[in-house]
Amino acid sequence: MLRSEALIGRWLSNGAGASVGVAGTADSSDSFTQMADVQPLRALRYDLGKAGPLDRLTAPPYDVIDSETRAELASRSPHNVVHVDLPQNGEDRYGRAAGLLDQWRSSSIVVQEEEPALWALTQAYRLPGGRELVRKGFFCRVRITDYGPGLIRPHERTHPAAKEDRLRLMRATKANLSPIFALYPDAHAETCSALEPATRAEPRSEGTDDEQTTHRLWRIGDHYAIDRVRRALGDSELLIADGHHRYETARTYAEEVGGEGDHRYVLMCLVSLSDPGLTILPTHRLIRGVDAEGRERLEQLLQRDFKTRPITLEQLALDDTGNGRLPSYGFLDGETERALRLELSSPHAADRPLAGHAESYRRLDAAVLEKLVLEEALGMSEEDISEQRGLGYARDLDEAVSALRSGAYQMAFLLRPTPVEQVRAVAEAGETMPPKSTYFFPKLLTGLLFNPLG
Repeated sequence: MLRSEALIGRWLSNGAGASVGVAGTADSSDSFTQMADVQPLRALRYDLGKAGPLDRLTAPPYDVIDSETRAELASRSPHNVVHVDLPQNGEDRYGRAAGLLDQWRSSSIVVQEEEPALWALTQAYRLPGGRELVRKGFFCRVRITDYGPGLIRPHERTHPAAKEDRLRLMRATKANLSPIFALYPDAHAETCSALEPATRAEPRSEGTDDEQTTHRLWRIGDHYAIDRVRRALGDSELLIADGHHRYETARTYAEEVGGEGDHRYVLMCLVSLSDPGLTILPTHRLIRGVDAEGRERLEQLLQRDFKTRPITLEQLALDDTGNGRLPSYGFLDGETERALRLELSSPHAADRPLAGHAESYRRLDAAVLEKLVLEEALGMSEEDISEQRGLGYARDLDEAVSALRSGAYQMAFLLRPTPVEQVRAVAEAGETMPPKSTYFFPKLLTGLLFNPLG
């Protein structure tokens, strides 16, 4: 479990008998425990009777929406969340977004709940290949803290430019418009069992997105159920799966405002690390701008540190059974149409360039590729990788092949999915993975709930 042996703060009980998470509070024995403070929230949500069907109102996370997709989403409804969460460029775009949200509130397109509640979520989806799964989670608000043991941990590095955009939008709207996706340990499914009775009723809202994932939402205002959930979380750490930029933005905003209040909390959707519907898909790397010298360095690296085996294009799709094996990749050269299976020849090949990192990090496919291939062989800097200079991403083999055949990129490295156990091990070691090391599927929609900050 993601737990610390040296925790500070503990669960206390209020006069009504409900548990309250208080960080850094001592009991009569002067023992301390520190944990994430998880609370119900007075959510701001669409009134579907006025705003229309949920399918027309929600959108994917802002960072996966291109201009064409934004235009299509905006055309679905004047109340689609992209009008606020991804305002069009122009003078005072953030002020216009805030003004529109205010209009929606004043006209009751969106309404705020009178009483705090948790919101149970299920996402029914189909994996590539046809397997059907359901991921279960719940929405809450979580007190913002620094990263650390017993509290909240990141697992990937972030980009400063994205944080600045989200901060300016948060300042204007004074709301969390999209949730942070975080994981927590619940090996005995205690939290799930506390929420499950409420999900036997008809959902409060339901919608199916463009990837054919069906999202269902239930309001849980029962104090006993809420207390069970919070007690079940105990001293659990939260591991951010998606939304690092938004969390760090919320932390900056809370410090800017200062004092106590709603701005000290952030909207999260929590999913158990043991949930059978938890899926991580790979994100493949696309490379361009490689000159003759770069190709020569790459060939030398492959001969020195990798076992290589020619394969067909059909064999490029890597399986997801690589847990515990050496880093392995599929490689496709768009210029020569050469396809290879690459496997690191020895763990020691990663020990030198990744010296100073934890062993769990040195065995991470994305980290080894970044250091050995992108940086040492192809000459990219960490800033190049962060800003995607000469680097692109593809979600599947077809997208990677298309990018190479179009001439937009020269070569592709196909990665395996990162096992969730490896994500946990890297986070516990205090490391943060390279960008796009994980792709948690399906994405959480923006627009299901909002969290007002004042």
